[in-house]
Amino acid sequence: MRQADVTRNTSETKIQIDINLDGTGKAELASGVPFLDHMLDQIARHGMIDLKVVATGDTHIDDHHTVEDVGITLGQAFAKAVGDKAGITRYGHSYVPLDETLSRVVIDFSGRPGLEFNVPFTRARVGDFDVDLSIEFFRGFVNHAGVTLHIDNLRGINAHHQIETVFKAFGRALRMALELDPRASGVVPSTKGSL
Repeated sequence: MRQADVTRNTSETKIQIDINLDGTGKAELASGVPFLDHMLDQIARHGMIDLKVVATGDTHIDDHHTVEDVGITLGQAFAKAVGDKAGITRYGHSYVPLDETLSRVVIDFSGRPGLEFNVPFTRARVGDFDVDLSIEFFRGFVNHAGVTLHIDNLRGINAHHQIETVFKAFGRALRMALELDPRASGVVPSTKGSL
């Protein structure tokens, strides 16, 4: 069973995340940041991952700590659920369009954290959400999941479309990378023998 539950409690946030990598895309989301919930829903639905997130944080200051810590905790949950990575495809990629916008995400469950984030947002906020927090989410995820992640918004003029295509493509890239390869059953996808 590729499932995990992880709790993170700090003086700034309290977060509980449950995931099932072999789910149906169900999401129960209560992060306290509505736009983040909308983006997490994209990950669940497009990644076919069952995801439950309950978070409370110091959003009276701003959303930074909550968004970052949800990314950290989600990364920890993925690392726990994936385990030794035996049998997974390892690499995943996706291009996702939304009207005028096109984004590409490429991921490698390499065991080596690395983030390349190239999204030239056309405005600073989508509603109340500071778009700069998206990189904080992905940085937290990458550092704690141990993945290499390249995110590129190739074109777009609507900031909501830009960020939404990134999260949808991320979900689809996750789905591809985490698929179990029937030809590599029980084999770690690395010439080193471990990731």
